[in-house]
Amino acid sequence: MTFSEVVVAGQIARDLVIEVPDAPDADSSAPVRHRQELLGGKGANQAVALSQLGMSVSLVGVVGQDRTGDALLAQARADRIGTSYVIRRAGTETALLVDVVDDEGRRRYLEHVPDGTLLTENDVFAASAPISAAASLIVQLQQPAPVALLAARLAHTAGTRVVLDGAPQADTLTADLLALADVVRADGQEAELLTGQPVDDVASAARAAVDLRQRGPSLVVLEVAGQGNLFAGPEGTWFVPHVETEVVDPTGAGDALVATLTAALTRRRPLETAASLAVAAAAATTEHAGGRPHLSRAELDRLQPRQLETVRA
Repeated sequence: MTFSEVVVAGQIARDLVIEVPDAPDADSSAPVRHRQELLGGKGANQAVALSQLGMSVSLVGVVGQDRTGDALLAQARADRIGTSYVIRRAGTETALLVDVVDDEGRRRYLEHVPDGTLLTENDVFAASAPISAAASLIVQLQQPAPVALLAARLAHTAGTRVVLDGAPQADTLTADLLALADVVRADGQEAELLTGQPVDDVASAARAAVDLRQRGPSLVVLEVAGQGNLFAGPEGTWFVPHVETEVVDPTGAGDALVATLTAALTRRRPLETAASLAVAAAAATTEHAGGRPHLSRAELDRLQPRQLETVRA
Protein backbone atom coordinates (compact mmCIF):
# COMPACT_ATOMS: atom_id res chain seq x y z
CA MET A 1 0.00 0.00 0.00
CA THR A 2 1.26 3.50 -0.86
CA PHE A 3 0.94 6.10 1.90
CA SER A 4 0.86 9.91 1.67
CA GLU A 5 3.66 12.37 2.42
CA VAL A 6 1.39 14.31 4.78
CA VAL A 7 -1.53 13.24 6.96
CA VAL A 8 -3.97 15.80 8.35
CA ALA A 9 -6.02 14.88 11.44
CA GLY A 10 -8.83 17.36 11.83
CA GLN A 11 -12.26 18.68 11.01
CA ILE A 12 -14.30 17.96 7.90
CA ALA A 13 -17.44 20.01 7.32
CA ARG A 14 -19.86 21.33 4.77
CA ASP A 15 -18.86 24.97 4.35
CA LEU A 16 -21.70 27.31 3.37
CA VAL A 17 -20.26 30.68 2.31
CA ILE A 18 -22.74 33.54 1.94
CA GLU A 19 -21.75 36.94 0.54
CA VAL A 20 -24.00 39.90 1.35
CA PRO A 21 -23.64 43.68 0.90
CA ASP A 22 -24.24 44.15 4.62
CA ALA A 23 -25.21 41.59 7.25
CA PRO A 24 -28.74 42.22 8.56
CA ASP A 25 -29.60 43.20 12.10
CA ALA A 26 -32.09 41.21 14.17
CA ASP A 27 -35.59 41.01 12.65
CA SER A 28 -34.38 42.22 9.24
CA SER A 29 -33.15 40.64 6.03
CA ALA A 30 -30.50 41.16 3.36
CA PRO A 31 -30.10 39.97 -0.23
CA VAL A 32 -27.50 37.28 -0.85
CA ARG A 33 -25.12 38.30 -3.64
CA HIS A 34 -23.43 34.92 -3.96
CA ARG A 35 -23.27 31.59 -2.15
CA GLN A 36 -20.98 28.58 -2.25
CA GLU A 37 -21.35 25.12 -0.72
CA LEU A 38 -17.89 23.59 -0.33
CA LEU A 39 -15.77 20.94 1.27
CA GLY A 40 -14.55 22.77 4.37
CA GLY A 41 -13.42 22.57 7.97
CA LYS A 42 -9.84 23.10 9.12
CA GLY A 43 -8.67 19.61 8.28
CA ALA A 44 -10.15 19.60 4.79
CA ASN A 45 -8.92 23.14 4.04
CA GLN A 46 -5.37 22.17 4.95
CA ALA A 47 -5.58 18.96 2.93
CA VAL A 48 -6.84 20.90 -0.10
CA ALA A 49 -3.97 23.37 0.22
CA LEU A 50 -1.40 20.58 0.46
CA SER A 51 -2.82 18.89 -2.63
CA GLN A 52 -2.77 22.17 -4.56
CA LEU A 53 0.91 22.52 -3.62
CA GLY A 54 1.69 19.13 -5.14
CA MET A 55 1.88 17.08 -1.95
CA SER A 56 0.30 13.66 -1.56
CA VAL A 57 -2.06 13.98 1.40
CA SER A 58 -4.54 11.89 3.37
CA LEU A 59 -7.25 13.13 5.68
CA VAL A 60 -8.22 11.60 9.03
CA GLY A 61 -11.58 12.97 10.15
CA VAL A 62 -15.25 12.21 10.59
CA VAL A 63 -18.40 12.76 8.53
CA GLY A 64 -21.88 11.40 9.03
CA GLN A 65 -23.53 8.63 7.08
CA ASP A 66 -25.60 11.17 5.21
CA ARG A 67 -25.80 12.71 1.74
CA THR A 68 -23.68 15.63 2.87
CA GLY A 69 -20.92 13.25 3.89
CA ASP A 70 -21.19 11.50 0.52
CA ALA A 71 -20.80 14.81 -1.31
CA LEU A 72 -17.85 15.97 0.80
CA LEU A 73 -15.93 12.74 0.31
CA ALA A 74 -16.55 12.88 -3.43
CA GLN A 75 -15.18 16.43 -3.48
CA ALA A 76 -12.14 15.39 -1.41
CA ARG A 77 -11.35 12.61 -3.88
CA ALA A 78 -11.75 15.07 -6.77
CA ASP A 79 -9.21 17.26 -4.93
CA ARG A 80 -6.77 14.29 -4.90
CA ILE A 81 -7.06 13.81 -1.13
CA GLY A 82 -6.87 10.32 0.34
CA THR A 83 -10.08 9.49 2.22
CA SER A 84 -9.50 5.86 3.21
CA TYR A 85 -9.19 6.87 6.87
CA VAL A 86 -12.18 9.20 7.03
CA ILE A 87 -14.73 7.74 9.45
CA ARG A 88 -18.43 7.52 8.49
CA ARG A 89 -20.16 7.92 11.84
CA ALA A 90 -23.64 6.44 12.12
CA GLY A 91 -26.21 8.49 14.00
CA THR A 92 -24.51 11.87 13.55
CA GLU A 93 -24.94 14.69 11.08
CA THR A 94 -21.94 15.94 9.13
CA ALA A 95 -20.63 19.22 10.58
CA LEU A 96 -21.86 22.49 9.06
CA LEU A 97 -20.02 25.82 9.02
CA VAL A 98 -21.75 29.00 7.85
CA ASP A 99 -19.55 31.95 6.87
CA VAL A 100 -21.47 35.19 6.23
CA VAL A 101 -19.20 37.83 4.67
CA ASP A 102 -20.11 41.45 3.92
CA ASP A 103 -18.58 44.02 1.58
CA GLU A 104 -16.33 45.38 4.35
CA GLY A 105 -14.62 42.04 4.85
CA ARG A 106 -16.44 41.44 8.13
CA ARG A 107 -17.70 37.96 8.83
CA ARG A 108 -20.26 36.23 11.01
CA TYR A 109 -19.38 32.61 11.64
CA LEU A 110 -21.85 29.91 12.68
CA GLU A 111 -20.82 26.37 13.57
CA HIS A 112 -22.79 23.17 14.00
CA VAL A 113 -20.20 20.59 15.02
CA PRO A 114 -21.92 17.58 16.64
CA ASP A 115 -19.82 15.67 19.15
CA GLY A 116 -19.97 12.65 16.87
CA THR A 117 -17.93 14.49 14.22
CA LEU A 118 -14.92 14.75 16.54
CA LEU A 119 -12.19 12.14 16.25
CA THR A 120 -11.87 9.42 18.89
CA GLU A 121 -8.81 7.47 19.97
CA ASN A 122 -10.17 4.44 18.11
CA ASP A 123 -10.38 6.52 14.91
CA VAL A 124 -6.74 7.51 15.30
CA PHE A 125 -5.63 3.96 16.05
CA ALA A 126 -7.28 2.89 12.79
CA ALA A 127 -5.03 5.37 10.97
CA SER A 128 -1.80 4.29 12.70
CA ALA A 129 -0.22 2.98 9.49
CA PRO A 130 -0.50 6.14 7.34
CA ILE A 131 0.44 8.36 10.29
CA SER A 132 3.57 6.33 10.97
CA ALA A 133 4.53 6.22 7.29
CA ALA A 134 4.04 9.94 6.59
CA ALA A 135 6.81 12.51 6.52
CA SER A 136 4.60 15.01 8.39
CA LEU A 137 1.41 14.93 10.45
CA ILE A 138 -0.74 18.01 11.11
CA VAL A 139 -2.85 17.69 14.26
CA GLN A 140 -5.53 20.28 14.93
CA LEU A 141 -5.90 20.87 18.64
CA GLN A 142 -9.60 21.70 18.33
CA GLN A 143 -9.98 17.92 18.45
CA PRO A 144 -10.18 16.31 21.93
CA ALA A 145 -6.80 16.60 23.65
CA PRO A 146 -6.36 12.85 24.37
CA VAL A 147 -7.00 12.15 20.68
CA ALA A 148 -4.46 14.77 19.60
CA LEU A 149 -1.96 13.34 22.09
CA LEU A 150 -2.37 9.82 20.71
CA ALA A 151 -1.90 11.00 17.11
CA ALA A 152 1.19 12.99 18.07
CA ARG A 153 2.64 10.05 20.01
CA LEU A 154 2.15 7.63 17.09
CA ALA A 155 3.84 10.07 14.72
CA HIS A 156 6.67 10.98 17.08
CA THR A 157 7.47 7.33 17.75
CA ALA A 158 7.70 6.66 14.01
CA GLY A 159 9.89 9.69 13.30
CA THR A 160 7.09 11.57 11.52
CA ARG A 161 7.25 15.37 11.87
CA VAL A 162 4.49 16.52 14.28
CA VAL A 163 2.85 19.86 13.47
CA LEU A 164 0.43 21.10 16.12
CA ASP A 165 -2.12 23.73 15.10
CA GLY A 166 -3.76 25.72 17.90
CA ALA A 167 -3.97 25.10 21.65
CA PRO A 168 -5.23 21.93 23.35
CA GLN A 169 -8.66 21.81 24.95
CA ALA A 170 -7.26 20.19 28.12
CA ASP A 171 -4.54 22.23 29.84
CA THR A 172 -3.34 19.15 31.69
CA LEU A 173 -2.08 17.67 28.40
CA THR A 174 -0.31 20.77 27.08
CA ALA A 175 3.12 19.78 28.37
CA ASP A 176 2.83 16.25 26.95
CA LEU A 177 1.74 17.54 23.53
CA LEU A 178 4.50 20.13 23.33
CA ALA A 179 7.10 17.53 24.23
CA LEU A 180 6.06 15.48 21.18
CA ALA A 181 5.84 18.40 18.74
CA ASP A 182 8.33 19.49 16.10
CA VAL A 183 6.30 22.53 15.01
CA VAL A 184 3.65 24.56 16.85
CA ARG A 185 1.55 27.27 15.24
CA ALA A 186 -0.88 29.38 17.27
CA ASP A 187 -2.75 32.64 16.92
CA GLY A 188 -2.48 35.27 19.64
CA GLN A 189 -5.28 33.90 21.79
CA GLU A 190 -4.01 30.33 21.47
CA ALA A 191 -0.46 31.45 22.27
CA GLU A 192 -1.70 33.02 25.50
CA LEU A 193 -3.43 29.74 26.39
CA LEU A 194 -0.18 27.86 25.75
CA THR A 195 2.09 30.21 27.70
CA GLY A 196 -0.17 31.98 30.20
CA GLN A 197 1.12 35.35 28.95
CA PRO A 198 -0.43 37.90 26.55
CA VAL A 199 1.03 37.82 23.05
CA ASP A 200 0.16 41.22 21.59
CA ASP A 201 3.37 42.48 19.98
CA VAL A 202 6.54 41.15 18.39
CA ALA A 203 8.56 41.29 21.62
CA SER A 204 6.01 39.28 23.62
CA ALA A 205 5.69 36.80 20.74
CA ALA A 206 9.47 36.32 20.74
CA ARG A 207 9.47 35.68 24.51
CA ALA A 208 6.58 33.23 24.18
CA ALA A 209 8.40 31.42 21.38
CA VAL A 210 11.51 31.00 23.54
CA ASP A 211 9.34 29.55 26.31
CA LEU A 212 7.56 27.14 23.96
CA ARG A 213 10.75 25.97 22.23
CA GLN A 214 12.22 25.07 25.61
CA ARG A 215 9.27 22.74 26.12
CA GLY A 216 9.74 20.64 22.97
CA PRO A 217 9.10 22.03 19.49
CA SER A 218 12.05 23.17 17.41
CA LEU A 219 9.92 25.61 15.39
CA VAL A 220 7.26 27.92 16.84
CA VAL A 221 5.06 30.17 14.71
CA LEU A 222 2.97 32.75 16.56
CA GLU A 223 0.54 35.27 15.14
CA VAL A 224 0.71 38.85 16.37
CA ALA A 225 -2.89 39.91 15.79
CA GLY A 226 -3.26 42.53 13.11
CA GLN A 227 0.47 42.64 12.42
CA GLY A 228 1.94 39.37 11.17
CA ASN A 229 3.61 36.13 12.25
CA LEU A 230 6.78 35.38 14.19
CA PHE A 231 8.78 32.32 13.10
CA ALA A 232 11.28 31.06 15.69
CA GLY A 233 13.42 28.04 14.89
CA PRO A 234 16.95 26.67 15.00
CA GLU A 235 17.95 28.77 11.97
CA GLY A 236 16.89 32.03 13.61
CA THR A 237 13.86 34.14 14.48
CA TRP A 238 12.02 36.28 11.94
CA PHE A 239 8.91 38.43 12.01
CA VAL A 240 6.93 38.49 8.76
CA PRO A 241 4.31 41.27 8.52
CA HIS A 242 0.97 40.56 6.90
CA VAL A 243 1.12 41.03 3.15
CA GLU A 244 -0.69 44.14 1.91
CA THR A 245 -3.67 42.87 -0.07
CA GLU A 246 -7.40 43.42 -0.36
CA VAL A 247 -8.95 41.29 2.39
CA VAL A 248 -12.33 39.90 1.37
CA ASP A 249 -12.60 37.27 4.12
CA PRO A 250 -9.97 36.21 6.71
CA THR A 251 -11.45 32.70 6.99
CA GLY A 252 -8.93 29.96 6.28
CA ALA A 253 -5.81 32.13 6.26
CA GLY A 254 -4.29 30.24 9.19
CA ASP A 255 -5.12 26.90 7.57
CA ALA A 256 -3.33 27.91 4.36
CA LEU A 257 -0.34 29.13 6.38
CA VAL A 258 0.00 25.85 8.30
CA ALA A 259 -0.43 23.71 5.20
CA THR A 260 2.09 25.68 3.14
CA LEU A 261 4.61 25.76 5.97
CA THR A 262 4.26 21.99 6.37
CA ALA A 263 4.67 21.41 2.64
CA ALA A 264 7.84 23.53 2.53
CA LEU A 265 9.35 21.82 5.57
CA THR A 266 8.46 18.39 4.23
CA ARG A 267 10.30 19.29 1.02
CA ARG A 268 13.25 20.49 3.15
CA ARG A 269 13.04 24.16 2.21
CA PRO A 270 14.97 26.63 4.43
CA LEU A 271 12.92 28.22 7.20
CA GLU A 272 13.13 31.71 5.66
CA THR A 273 11.71 30.37 2.41
CA ALA A 274 9.05 28.32 4.21
CA ALA A 275 7.98 31.37 6.24
CA SER A 276 7.67 33.58 3.17
CA LEU A 277 5.64 31.01 1.26
CA ALA A 278 3.36 30.37 4.25
CA VAL A 279 2.57 34.06 4.72
CA ALA A 280 1.91 34.44 0.98
CA ALA A 281 -0.54 31.51 1.10
CA ALA A 282 -2.39 33.09 4.02
CA ALA A 283 -2.67 36.38 2.14
CA ALA A 284 -3.91 34.66 -1.02
CA THR A 285 -6.68 32.94 0.94
CA THR A 286 -8.00 36.25 2.32
CA GLU A 287 -8.57 37.58 -1.21
CA HIS A 288 -11.75 35.55 -1.73
CA ALA A 289 -14.75 34.55 0.35
CA GLY A 290 -14.60 31.26 2.23
CA GLY A 291 -11.79 29.23 3.73
CA ARG A 292 -11.08 26.97 0.75
CA PRO A 293 -7.62 27.89 -0.59
CA HIS A 294 -6.78 28.55 -4.24
CA LEU A 295 -3.02 28.16 -4.21
CA SER A 296 -0.58 28.05 -7.09
CA ARG A 297 3.08 28.83 -7.55
CA ALA A 298 2.13 32.02 -9.39
CA GLU A 299 -0.05 33.17 -6.49
CA LEU A 300 2.67 32.48 -3.93
CA ASP A 301 5.27 34.29 -6.04
CA ARG A 302 2.96 37.30 -6.42
CA LEU A 303 2.40 37.68 -2.69
CA GLN A 304 5.65 36.35 -1.24
CA PRO A 305 7.38 38.87 1.08
CA ARG A 306 10.79 39.85 -0.23
CA GLN A 307 12.36 40.59 3.13
CA LEU A 308 11.97 39.16 6.62
CA GLU A 309 12.67 41.13 9.78
CA THR A 310 15.28 39.44 12.00
CA VAL A 311 14.24 39.40 15.64
CA ARG A 312 16.57 39.01 18.62
CA ALA A 313 14.88 36.52 20.90
